[in-house]
Amino acid sequence: SKLAALFKHPLYNIPVPEVTEKDKLFVVNPMEKFSLHSSGSDEWVSSSKAEALLPTGKTAYDTYPTWLKFHIGINRYELYPRRDPLLPTLLRDLATQRIVSSVQKSGGTQLKLIMTFPNYGQALFKPMKQTRDQETPIDFFYFSDFERHNAEIAAFHLDRILDFRRIPPVSGRLVNITKEIWDITTDKKLAKTFFISPAGNVCFYGECSYYCSTEHALCGKPDRLEGSMAALLPDKTLAKRRSWRSPWRRSYHKSKKAEWELNPNYCAQVRETPPYDRGHRLLDLIDMAILDFLMGNMDRHHYETFEKFGNDTFLLHLDNGRGFGTHSRDEPSILAPLQQCCSIKKSTYLRLQLLATQPYRLSDVLREALAADPLAPVLAEPHLQALDRRLGKVLVAVGHCLAR
Repeated sequence: SKLAALFKHPLYNIPVPEVTEKDKLFVVNPMEKFSLHSSGSDEWVSSSKAEALLPTGKTAYDTYPTWLKFHIGINRYELYPRRDPLLPTLLRDLATQRIVSSVQKSGGTQLKLIMTFPNYGQALFKPMKQTRDQETPIDFFYFSDFERHNAEIAAFHLDRILDFRRIPPVSGRLVNITKEIWDITTDKKLAKTFFISPAGNVCFYGECSYYCSTEHALCGKPDRLEGSMAALLPDKTLAKRRSWRSPWRRSYHKSKKAEWELNPNYCAQVRETPPYDRGHRLLDLIDMAILDFLMGNMDRHHYETFEKFGNDTFLLHLDNGRGFGTHSRDEPSILAPLQQCCSIKKSTYLRLQLLATQPYRLSDVLREALAADPLAPVLAEPHLQALDRRLGKVLVAVGHCLAR
């Protein structure tokens, strides 16, 4: 296994700083226990009376559902640890747990659903919109592109392979539109958009600002639909997040260009602007630009951080559905933060060099990681090959910086 060998490499064993109480997103009462209702339902309850139900040797933490353990594990330095024993269980839960509620997520340009499991866990469902081998048409603007379910899955694994670990876990899942959405939704607006197509397939389109119409309906075969299931982050009422506008945001206009596209010395003014004038925020942004370039994602207008940790924490890499749309061409402008600032974390650079070598080739380790997903193959082969080509271009860009 190239993937196992990669994660054993010394570059993937650099210790994170010691996590103190103030570095944790949540500080929990170690005596608080969770147990199932004795009525036989699958709902979890917090209960101090659970003591008698616990087999000897089990701690209160052992009674928590996996999604809750994931939330409790978030700290200032990482969304989840490198060797997270929870990860396989959490991915399996996302792919297999019974869905008890499906409602449309408000906002956004395209249809997304929030699905709830019996243990109060929740996931964001992005349905399949195009096949693996379809490329984004060359005349499409980045802001009118489809969001791809398989891009969300692949982005999570790529982010982990780069050792960023800033994307919440994502699994593919085959959903039954009738039983797992239509029959159980309490969302009246969503419920009104279901219909049976002339081919006898179950379809729906929801309500949103772009692709929510009968022309863009999502249809099952006859009611089976692929999608990505992303573990939801803690509710914002419990863990506030701050949204930051990216300095390298595109203009989102058909003819206007952004300032960074016109000014080659743009990075100099970014370096003088908080929070990029101190700490590792700018370097984290360059990490994100490299991730986006590798998957061809031009749609990174904002990023988020957990408010509790102030400016000294990692960036959340959310909404990656517009990645992996093209494999036959690369978009060099995504690398502007790296090229204009000529800065990169040493650890990131060393890992990129490692992933360009035969024993740890990026396409090979990502292919291996994706093979375990329920919807494998997640990416068409040309997308995997494009990763190696793009990685070479990132290393060339760093080489130019070193030469300068």
